[in-house]
Amino acid sequence: MADDTAKSTDDLPHSPGPAGGWGSMKGIASIYGETWASPGALDGLRRLNKPKGVMCVSCAWPKPANYSAFEFCENGAKATLWELTKDRCTPDFFSADGHTVTELREWSDHELEKSGRLTHPMKYDAASDRYVPIDWDEAFAQIGATLRDLPRDDVVFYASGHAGLEASYLYALLARAYGNNNLPQSSNMCHETTSVGLTKVIGSPVGTVTFDDLAETDCYFYFGQNPGTNSPRFLHNLKDLKDRGGKIVTFNPVIEQGLVSFIDPQNPLAMMTGKETIISDQYHQLKSGGDVAAILGLCKVVVEADDAAQAAETHEVIDHDFIKQHTTGFDEFIACCRDTKWADIEQASGLTEAALRDAAQIYIESEKTIGVYGMGFTQHTHGALNIAMMVNLLLLKGNIGRPGTGCCPVRGHSNVQGQRTVGIAEKAHLVPLDRLKELFDFNPPSKDGMHIVDAVQGLIEGRVRGFVSLGGNLVRAVPDQKRMEEGWSSQDITVMVSTKLNRSHLFPGKSAYILPCLGRSEMDEQATGNQAVTSEDSFSMINGSIGHRPAASPHLKSELEIVAGIAKATLDPNPKLKWDAWTADYSLVRDLIEATYPDDFRDFNKRMFQPGGFWRGNPAAERIWKTDSGKAVITTPPQLDSLGFKDKPGRYRLLTMRSNDQFNTTIYGYSDRFRGIEGTRDVVLMNPDDIAEAGLSNGDSVRLVADYDGDDIERHLGGLKLVAYKLPRGTIAGYYPECNVLVPITHHDQISKTPASKSIPVRIEVA
Repeated sequence: MADDTAKSTDDLPHSPGPAGGWGSMKGIASIYGETWASPGALDGLRRLNKPKGVMCVSCAWPKPANYSAFEFCENGAKATLWELTKDRCTPDFFSADGHTVTELREWSDHELEKSGRLTHPMKYDAASDRYVPIDWDEAFAQIGATLRDLPRDDVVFYASGHAGLEASYLYALLARAYGNNNLPQSSNMCHETTSVGLTKVIGSPVGTVTFDDLAETDCYFYFGQNPGTNSPRFLHNLKDLKDRGGKIVTFNPVIEQGLVSFIDPQNPLAMMTGKETIISDQYHQLKSGGDVAAILGLCKVVVEADDAAQAAETHEVIDHDFIKQHTTGFDEFIACCRDTKWADIEQASGLTEAALRDAAQIYIESEKTIGVYGMGFTQHTHGALNIAMMVNLLLLKGNIGRPGTGCCPVRGHSNVQGQRTVGIAEKAHLVPLDRLKELFDFNPPSKDGMHIVDAVQGLIEGRVRGFVSLGGNLVRAVPDQKRMEEGWSSQDITVMVSTKLNRSHLFPGKSAYILPCLGRSEMDEQATGNQAVTSEDSFSMINGSIGHRPAASPHLKSELEIVAGIAKATLDPNPKLKWDAWTADYSLVRDLIEATYPDDFRDFNKRMFQPGGFWRGNPAAERIWKTDSGKAVITTPPQLDSLGFKDKPGRYRLLTMRSNDQFNTTIYGYSDRFRGIEGTRDVVLMNPDDIAEAGLSNGDSVRLVADYDGDDIERHLGGLKLVAYKLPRGTIAGYYPECNVLVPITHHDQISKTPASKSIPVRIEVA
């Protein structure tokens, strides 16, 4: 195994450059060189995010109808080239010296993935501690036999957010025909707070904006999201706003370079001259967990300005007609705004009254505002309260449901939203069970299934005995990593549908299978020809995708074909469950999706390649509020932060972050150039004044220790280099997923159970 962290780390952090520009091109070139992807992979990039092309396997940022010559970003290119690598992880890899499962646990996440594309179905052999090849039919038969013998409630069907709508629909159907709603999904770990929190206040589980709104808005208020790393194509929309004179106000504990400046890599003049676009007009580094107080301060200024306008009999600031017709809870919230003292707001947010007044003035002066947020907003003990507060701010001026306004949560994985739309959901009431019964002649279970938190707790306690994973690296992705590893390997069966080797494969159950699948860029040849698949982006747009590259191995199957193979081997015969016909022609599955969700998927097959996708629609975007009251809810905050713990001496708020060289748990390399961190991920970033106050020094070797009240389980992460960094006092930062070992599975948002990974109470000790 090569040492893939050999660069010097003595002088961190280095100076970061702007987002985009030559740094972006170098990042793509480095991955191309490392993967040795074929020249044909570059043709795949040319087709990316265009009609009759491939929809990116990376983030869920929408695809414009009026696309450019190169409609991909650095991260999309990395994900595509990483998938189209020439490296292969064949059965010979697993039989080589030093490649037992136990020995492979010593490899880094990066090195595991660099072993290349999986080529054959594999089964774990405990006697040799190795994976060995197995025939597809035999694998399906053995999996089916084991699943049939297990109690139905003890098996979980997890999905990572990658598989297309067709495979996802059939996967959910498989689980319900099997007998449970145990269908947790990766959104449980990131934007479930959006699904629950937005539904509570505006009646919609998803954002309300489209590209038309982005083209018309005057202003973005931007919370806890990093476009430079997580959604680089969004940078073009931010630049477009700045070019037409709009304003961007950012709230984030970390200075993220994509929200500071951007060089458009598709603009030759900008690339030649280094001309930057300054993105944020104001950048406010609030404390981790300080968003509630910050937004309350903004609203307090809006209320004061409206009071003054009414006293002077001038144009009102608050849209009182909208408030009266469309909202509830206004009076109580306004009283809270007036009564809360600025000293309390400043203490809780970490921002000054003057800074918040400056930010609020931009909001007051802007006619059309969009609220943007990411996981820095959702992953707190009271993350749903953050969302409710942002909605409060937007509602005060009627900034939802008219052109150029709305809520814009930025989702992660490419089809994480769409999988929920077509039935991968543990909550039974979210799925039209009556239609499933009518279409397929069986009684779907009506009892709610397991959320990912429930599933992990079930694994730790030994109640979950079988796990099927449609994509993902769940052992690495979830909190309570050490206990998760033990629980995962104690199961009767683990089945993972994967493209590459990852850490979850290295903790096999009593019987364990790796089922290798096609990548989205690859041709999916079935009986009726090369099949298209579809996905849903962050704007609720549905896009078709069709692969054009040859398969990495002739032994691979598509995700849909694998789902069908498991289903046929597991379920009792049912003439209405036509797995072979659906595998032969995916358009038949799209017909089923349309029949199950007719309002969302009208004329599905006809519209799937519409440029920019077709919109599912969103009642809240039309000011139809599907809440209990029939109105949008203005929320009075019960507290001024989103934390589930109190500050105390020696306790810090740790936020986890992703580098520029990773996508979720996939680590492409060790260059986080936007933060100036090169050659390592084993760092903890800390304010220089906090370092001095703690009696530490920049460059010290330290370990983080979890500091939860009432939790007697020791959780720690050592071998970290302390790096002085511009952060708010009391807030420190480290990388995900390494810091997951510090988070108990019980540390989550109170209503969505999303892990609170952006505000983890920890202590720092000298190693």
